[in-house]
Amino acid sequence: MKIIGFIVVISTGLLLLYAESDFPDWADPSSPASVHVSPHYITESVEETSVPNIVTAVLADYRSYDTMFETVVVFAAGIAVYSLLRRSRKRQNQQEEQPVELPHQALIVKTVCRLMIPFMQIFALYVIAHGHHSPGGGFQGGVILGASFILLAISHDIQVVIRRFKEKTNLIFIAIGILLYSTVGVAALLFKLNFLDYSYLSFVIPVLDSVTARSIGILVVEIGVAVTVMSAMILIYTSLSSRGTYESGL
Repeated sequence: MKIIGFIVVISTGLLLLYAESDFPDWADPSSPASVHVSPHYITESVEETSVPNIVTAVLADYRSYDTMFETVVVFAAGIAVYSLLRRSRKRQNQQEEQPVELPHQALIVKTVCRLMIPFMQIFALYVIAHGHHSPGGGFQGGVILGASFILLAISHDIQVVIRRFKEKTNLIFIAIGILLYSTVGVAALLFKLNFLDYSYLSFVIPVLDSVTARSIGILVVEIGVAVTVMSAMILIYTSLSSRGTYESGL
């Protein structure tokens, strides 16, 4: 099996190297992407999406289908780690161990982290809410939110996080983010538009024109991305650091 796997990897690598010869040169100004796609994004994205941040317009509007499945990958990673490592909390014939305070869980560290975490979460919400007008977005904001809970788990203990963000709640949230993203896309089909064409929101909210509606749609899907990314980070950390027991972490 190892030899077969090695042959498959080598063959695939050679095939990719052969296909690479058809690619345009690096930073070639006459390549199709530079001639057709990039100029359109640069000159038309604000008028078509009402979003001054071109990166967000590309990721969450022009390439929204691709970004949705990138979020699905994050969801799958979190669920995979949880499914492989999660173990029952009930341990037979084993006495419950008393929690031991580690050096990094000293009073000063705990206090400083408790003061930092609310500001981290507020900044994360700002990054999500303002991501379609400035650098930021759902992935970045979700990572910051997830990191705030991980910091709480490191400075205190996993149980402190679980009491505030229960295991079942985390599993629900990781799915809600994907569901929110896909629902926005499917709703467009009901108005006989393309999947993830946010302009249909102008029919739902009459005060919006079709261009502004695309901006609002981007914000909604960015929230979905943030929820999934945050929940996946917490799920992966708590599963790995506790070896699936969720009793105590690093």
